[in-house]
Amino acid sequence: MTGATLTLAERIAAQIAPLRQASLCLLLRGDEVLLARKKRGFGVGKWNGVGGKPEPGERIDATAIRETEEEIGVTPHDLRRVATLDFFFPAESAFAGWDQQVCVYLTERWDGEPVESEEVAPRWFARDAIPFAEMWADDPFWLPLVLRGVSVRGQFLYDDAGSVIEYTLTEDTF
Repeated sequence: MTGATLTLAERIAAQIAPLRQASLCLLLRGDEVLLARKKRGFGVGKWNGVGGKPEPGERIDATAIRETEEEIGVTPHDLRRVATLDFFFPAESAFAGWDQQVCVYLTERWDGEPVESEEVAPRWFARDAIPFAEMWADDPFWLPLVLRGVSVRGQFLYDDAGSVIEYTLTEDTF
């Protein structure tokens, strides 16, 4: 069977090495959340939090801080880990090789003001006006929960069209 025909449970069971980790940081200001439209690379055109891959030997929470500084020019403080999300993509698609585990952090404290960079264009959104149609297909499943204070663990299986075809989502503590 190919990666495109395996179920989520089969993909999880077949995973031998740990998934590549990435960070995602969301800034909260009152009833607003900061999202950034990706201007290049993987996920171009989509709204998301800011983040990226760790450098060798870097802890994932330190990655969240560094990537937030690099992408929008602010230094976050008091990060709270609110989600661990595993993503599986078909091996035969444009997403091949992008299986990863994303560690999601929230913060309400930071130094500096968000600014646009070569990589992203940040914008504040009311929590009830998040542009889910312009985000990754998994975001509507977990993002409303973490914005309500629920920590989650999830696994998502995508098809080659960028749709979630199967997922699990459970409450977790970090």
